[in-house]
Amino acid sequence: MIFDRKNVDNDKLVSFYKALLWPRLIEEKMLILLRQGRIGKWFSGIGQEAIAVGSTLAMQPNEYILPMHRNLGVFTTRDIPFSRLMAQWQGKASGFTKGRDRSFHFGTQEYKIIGMISHLGPQMALADGIALADVLNNKKRATLVYTGEGGTSEGDFHEAINVASVWNLPVIFLIENNGYGLSTPVNEQYHCEHLSDRAIGYGIEGRRIDGNNILEVYHTINELATDIRQNPRPILLECMTFRMRGHEEASGTKYVPQELFAEWKEKDPIANFEKFLLDEGALTPESIKVIKNGFATLIDIEIEKVFNEADIIPDLETEIRDMYKVSNLPTLQPSNFTTSNRRYIDAISDGLRQGMRKYEKLVIMGQDIAEYGGAFKITQGFVEEFGRERVRNTPICESGIVGAAMGLSINGYKAIVEMQFADFVTCAFNQVINNLAKTHYRWAENVDVVIRMPTGAGTGAGPFHSQSNEAWFTKTPGLKVVYPAFPSDAKGLMLAAIEDPNPVIYFEHKYLYRSISEEIYDDDYTIEIGKARVVQEGKQASIITYGLGVHWAMEYAKDHPELSIDIIDLRSLQPWDKEAVEASAKKTGRVLILHEDTLTSGFGGEIAAHLAEHCFSSLDAPIMRCASLDTAIPMNKALEDQFLAKGRLGEMMEKLIKY
Repeated sequence: MIFDRKNVDNDKLVSFYKALLWPRLIEEKMLILLRQGRIGKWFSGIGQEAIAVGSTLAMQPNEYILPMHRNLGVFTTRDIPFSRLMAQWQGKASGFTKGRDRSFHFGTQEYKIIGMISHLGPQMALADGIALADVLNNKKRATLVYTGEGGTSEGDFHEAINVASVWNLPVIFLIENNGYGLSTPVNEQYHCEHLSDRAIGYGIEGRRIDGNNILEVYHTINELATDIRQNPRPILLECMTFRMRGHEEASGTKYVPQELFAEWKEKDPIANFEKFLLDEGALTPESIKVIKNGFATLIDIEIEKVFNEADIIPDLETEIRDMYKVSNLPTLQPSNFTTSNRRYIDAISDGLRQGMRKYEKLVIMGQDIAEYGGAFKITQGFVEEFGRERVRNTPICESGIVGAAMGLSINGYKAIVEMQFADFVTCAFNQVINNLAKTHYRWAENVDVVIRMPTGAGTGAGPFHSQSNEAWFTKTPGLKVVYPAFPSDAKGLMLAAIEDPNPVIYFEHKYLYRSISEEIYDDDYTIEIGKARVVQEGKQASIITYGLGVHWAMEYAKDHPELSIDIIDLRSLQPWDKEAVEASAKKTGRVLILHEDTLTSGFGGEIAAHLAEHCFSSLDAPIMRCASLDTAIPMNKALEDQFLAKGRLGEMMEKLIKY
C-alpha cells in the first residue's frame, strides 16, 4: 500500500491515525461484550475504517454525511461522544432515539449526520434534497452519501443518481464495495466490471479507489468536494475494501473463501498506516502504546457509565405524543374577508400559490408541473411567478422525489410533491411509510412534506388512475391524512398542510376539480387538521363520510326531504374528529358510514369499530357501511357505476331507517 502524504504534516497525520484507530478499538471492545452477552447485536466495520474516517475528515463540519450501519468512523470522526453512541446501541434514554431504534438508524442535526433505515437505498435520495437546499440557498457545500455494492441494485440508487445528474447537485455517492451483500458475492449482484463505470450512463464522473488507504480516500474526497462546491455536480466514487467480519456477528463468515481473509489482512488500513507513520517518524512504538492505552481506558470508563444508566421506563403519553411533532399552530383567520367564487381545482391552486408566496423556502416538485402546469393544470402559471428553481419538473421517479422532499426538509425547506395520480404513490411507498412517517418518532426531526394525491373514480380512468387508497396511510402512525370535499376546505386544508411540520398526505378528488364551486376567501386562511364539518343537521340518521361521498350524501338528502339526516364530512382522516362523529351518532342513534373506497379494510371499518365501542348504548340500529365493491376499479362506465358505493346508498339508507 502506497501512501502519498502530499501537504499533510506530521501532526495532522497523527490526528488521522487517532481518528482511524478510535473506531477500531471501540469495535474490538464491542466484540468482547458480545461474547460476554452484555450486548445483543453488532454490525462490524473492521477492515473498512479508512473509508468512513478518511471521507469524514475530508468533509467540512457543516456538510451533511449520510452513512450506513458499518460506518462507525463517520460518527466518531465527527466527535460524537462515545458514551452517547453506546447509549444509542443499548437503547438508553440518553441515546439519539430514546430506545426506539438501534445501531446507526438515527440522525443528528448537531453533527450533520443522517443515518440510514434498514431498507437499502432511501438515504441516497435524501442526499439529493439536502444538496438541493444548499444550491437554492447559494451555499457552497457538498453532501456525502454512502451505499453498499448490494444497494446499487436498488431502484433508489438509480433514481437518486439520475436526479442528481439532471439537477447538477453537489453529491458524492460513495459505494463501499466490500465484496458481499450479506452472503451474496458481487458476481451474483452485478455484471459490470466496475460499479464506478455506471457513472457513464448517468453522464457523470466515476472513480474507483483503494478504500483501505486513508490518505487516498481523504485526498480524493477532499479534491472532489472542493471542486463540486464551486461547480455543483454529482460524482460516483467506488471504494474497494473487504468485510473482515460477518454481515452481523451471528451470521458468521463460512460463506467467504478463507484465502480472501489472508489476502485482505495484508491490506489492513490501520496496520499499514501505522507502519507508514513509523517509517515517516511521525509515530514511535512508545507513542502508539500511549495512544492505545489511553483509548482503551476511556472506552472502559464510558461503557460502564452507560451500563449503569437507568433503563427506560415506558410512558404511554410520551410514546403517543412523540409520533408527531407538536405544532400548536393557531387556526389562521383571513385578514380580508372578500370572497370569490372558486372551483375546487382553483381553491387548491390558490392555496399552493399563497403558500409559495408566504414561504420563500417552499419547493413544489412533480412530473410536468412547471411550464405544462401539471396533468390537471393546478400549477399553471407558477413558473412565471416563482421560477423553475422552486417549481421543479422531475424525472419519473416517485421514490427519489419523495426522498428528495424529505432531504429538503432536513436542510431547512418545506416541500410539496405532486403525485400525478394517487395510484402512483406505490412507487414511493417505502419513503412515505418508513422514512417520512417514522422519522420524528425515531429522532425528533420534523418532516415538512406535503404529498398531493389526485384520487378517486367517476371519470372512467380504470384500475391504475382511480383508486381510493387513503386507507394505506390512515393506518400508518406519523402521517397526517386530509381529504377535502369543498373548495373552501381544499384551500384551508392545503394551507394548514403547508404550515404543519409533519408529513401530510393531501387527497384531492379529480371528479370534483371542475364540477363544484363556492364562495371562498381570497385571503389565506387555515382549517385545523383533524376537525370535521357538519354539512347539515338532522335527527333521524347520520351519514359519516368524506370526499366525493359527501356530495353523494347531500344528493341523497336533497332527493329525500322527508328524512332528517345529519351529514358529517370528516375532512381529515388522520387524525379524525371522533368527538364530532360520536356526537352525531348519539344524537340520531342510526349511523351509515359512506366512502368511495372498497368495503374490506376501508377507513369506514375504523369508524364503525370506534362507534361500536364508545356509542353502543346510544344506537338504535347496527352501524352500517356503504362502500365500493371489493374489486379493482373497472374502466367501463356501467361497470364503474356498479363498482361505486353511490349505487347502493339508497338501499343501505332504507335498511338503516327501517331497522
